[in-house]
Formats: sequence, structure tokens, C-alpha cells
Amino acid sequence: MRILFSSTPAHGHLMPLLPLARAFRDRGDDVAVLTSAAFGPMLDAERLSLLAVGPEMPELLAEGARRAGVDDPTVPSPVVAAEVFAGARIALTADAATAAAREFQPDVIVAEATDYVGPFVAAALDVPYATHAFGPLIPAEFTEVFDTVAEAAYKDRGLAVPTPAWYVDPCPEVLQGPGWQSPPGRIPLRTEAHRGPGATDGPPAPVAVALRTRPKVLLSFGTHFGRPALLRPIVGALAPQADLVVTLGLTATAAEYGDGLDHVEFVPFTPLAELLDGVDLVVTHGGAGTTLGTLSRGLPMVVVPQGADQFLQAGAVATARLGAAVLPPAGPQAVARAVTEVLGNAEFRDNARRAAEQIAAMPSAREVADRLAAALT
Repeated sequence: MRILFSSTPAHGHLMPLLPLARAFRDRGDDVAVLTSAAFGPMLDAERLSLLAVGPEMPELLAEGARRAGVDDPTVPSPVVAAEVFAGARIALTADAATAAAREFQPDVIVAEATDYVGPFVAAALDVPYATHAFGPLIPAEFTEVFDTVAEAAYKDRGLAVPTPAWYVDPCPEVLQGPGWQSPPGRIPLRTEAHRGPGATDGPPAPVAVALRTRPKVLLSFGTHFGRPALLRPIVGALAPQADLVVTLGLTATAAEYGDGLDHVEFVPFTPLAELLDGVDLVVTHGGAGTTLGTLSRGLPMVVVPQGADQFLQAGAVATARLGAAVLPPAGPQAVARAVTEVLGNAEFRDNARRAAEQIAAMPSAREVADRLAAALT
């Protein structure tokens, strides 16, 4: 069987696809990933083929901003996001993607939730496709605008937006909003913290940690949002009350944080699964992968959203009492107070552990791969 995954060229969108892609690979299926060339080294390490098409994210953001008539394409605006993920990406990627996919000849396409190129290819090649969510259901105020932009772009090329046959959902129900209803064709998928290609697969287990005199806090703002200028004041505010592990993302260095931080452990880009053992709490920007991966280990968090869908995760975490949300323009001291509140209240830890139990009860990636394969034969 030939399985084609399709993703916006961003780590936070691609990495949640990897567990299911690995599961198909380990079944012996032919698996390829349709995204930009920058992800070649990551996919080579995963033993997954890359169909390299389309520009990198900076070019998509610039084109999306031009189309929307704004200066900052990262603001959480439905119109701007639609031009980035639907308008610009279809315009700059869809034709090359269709040509590459036609050569690969997929039996099914699995597209992440904000990817409109995978569905375009599915429509062009007349093959079924599955939407693969990476977090809570995206609000209709965004998806309706996305769909409107996509429909116009598809129509210009003589296509109609297809309906997904399945909705692969790694988000536990506890994190969905009030009034959430299961989408048609929903297939739950057990989420996991991102792990390296050599790590063994298996269901997550809640981390049992006793609250110490000096709690251990992981400060991780993902691959692109962890700017030292943003995180250094938070490090200063948290250092008096916790031992800190700070992730550097893809480009930052420990030297950029200045002197006097010998007590802080700085780590380069590292799979989240390797960072969560022994941690009492995670302070994060609220990327969906970090949020779900943290919950899979039964850990509470403090979410400090910076853009995109991070505000959605922040609201969901706070509403479910899985942690606290600190919204801008609140500063580092507000983050420190939230950390104190979450560490000092057993309700947050208990809720996070219950979320981990709910996640552990969801079907594994292999079970989902087998189910999709059976539906196609």
C-alpha cells in the first residue's frame, strides 16, 4: 500500500504526523511525505521518503502577508492565516505537489489539519484522504475563512474541495472545547511526545514525581518561538523558585542568555520525550505537539501563547484546569506567579494525570494504520 502524508513546512505541523507515518512504514507500506526540502534530514533519519515541493515557511508567510495586506503574518487572524495556509500555499505548491504525487501513485493521502495541498492532490488524483488533526478542533471562525480561500483556489484550477473520509484525532476529549462534537469519520489516535527516530515506540506512562524543595521546570517554546529576548526575563523570574531546563530551539545559543545562569541547563533541539522525565511542570508557548506530549506524561503546564493556534491550546488547558494560561501583555512575574499556583495546587497535577490516562486508552498508531489499511482494501 502506498501512503502519502502532506504537511505545511513547519515542525509543529509535520512532527505530529510521524507516529502514524512510522506505523505505516513498520507495516511494510511505501510511505512518502509531501513538504518542503528543508525536512529532508529529519525524514531520512525516520526512513521516510520525501517528495520535496514548495517553498519554506518564511516565503509562505511573506506571500500570505502580501495577499492579506498586513505586515505581521503571525497574528492570530483568520484572514491572514487563510492566506498563508490556503491561498499562498496552494498558489506556490499545489501544481508541483500534484506532479510529484502522480508519480508516487498514492492509495491514500493523510493531510495535517491546516494543509490544503494534500486535499488538492487528492482531488486532482481522485484518491481518498484523511485529515490528521494536531490539537483541539480548530474553531469555525478560522476554518470557514480557510475553506473559502481554498475553494476559490481550487475552482481556479477546475477542482472542488474534497471531503475527508476520516478525521484522525490525537486530541483527548478533555482538551476539546465546551459543546465539542465528534467530527464525521473520527478515528482517535494515541498522542505521544515527539521522540527521536531510534527511540522505541509504546504507550506513554504518566511520570510519577514527588514535589521537591526545588521543583524542576522545563521551559520550552518550541522550534521557532524560543527567542532569548523573550525567554531571558522568564528565566530570571523562575530561577529563584525552580531548577530550570531551557530548550534553545533551532537557532539560539546559551551564550545569548548572558552570564550568571550556571544553575540553568540549556539544551539544543531535543525530542520532547527525552526532556520530560523527572519534570514537575512545563512552561510552554502552547504549540499543539508540546501541549499534547506534555499531557501524555501526566504533567501540568503554564501556557504563554505567542501566536497562531497557541491561544487555542492555552484556553483549552486553562478551561480544563490542566494548568494555567498567561496571556500577553502579562510579563515574566505573571508567569512566575502562575508556576507557583500550578505547583502548589494538586488539582492541576491530578487533572493532568487523568488526561494522560485518557490518552493512554486511545488506539495506538499501529492500530490506526491497520484500520485505515483495512478500509482501503
